[in-house]
Amino acid sequence: MFEAEFWVAVATILFLVVLVYFEVHKQIFDALDARRARIQAELDEARRLKEEAQKLVAEYKAKQQEAEGEAKALIEGARAEAERYAHEMREKMDEFVARRTKMAEAKIAQAETQALADVRAAAADAAVTAASDILAQNAKGKVGDDLIARGIADVKAKLN
Repeated sequence: MFEAEFWVAVATILFLVVLVYFEVHKQIFDALDARRARIQAELDEARRLKEEAQKLVAEYKAKQQEAEGEAKALIEGARAEAERYAHEMREKMDEFVARRTKMAEAKIAQAETQALADVRAAAADAAVTAASDILAQNAKGKVGDDLIARGIADVKAKLN
């Protein structure tokens, strides 16, 4: 009587009517909506976490740049301080050398003056001794003694 295709069509229609009667389509849509909502919440959370991570990366980059700037400033400050200290030490060393040179020159001048005075004194003593010997041999008596004393006094006065 009826063909097999007819019974397959009737069974399919009957199956669809049963599904509609038990509202299976609503349950499927509700499950899909719930899954969509869960996926959307996960996407929103991922987006929020990504934004937080980008903010943190930006903050750390800013802090890194700030730290690098501070490090450069510290290095430049230390370099300037070292150069200033080296310049100051160079000036102090030059001043020390100049002072020592002046002291050495003063000591040399003093030694020259002392040596000249010693030579003059020795020459004066030698002259006095020679003059007294010569006068003692040439001048005799009271006149000779007066001449010798006066000559010795003159020579001492002129040489010293």
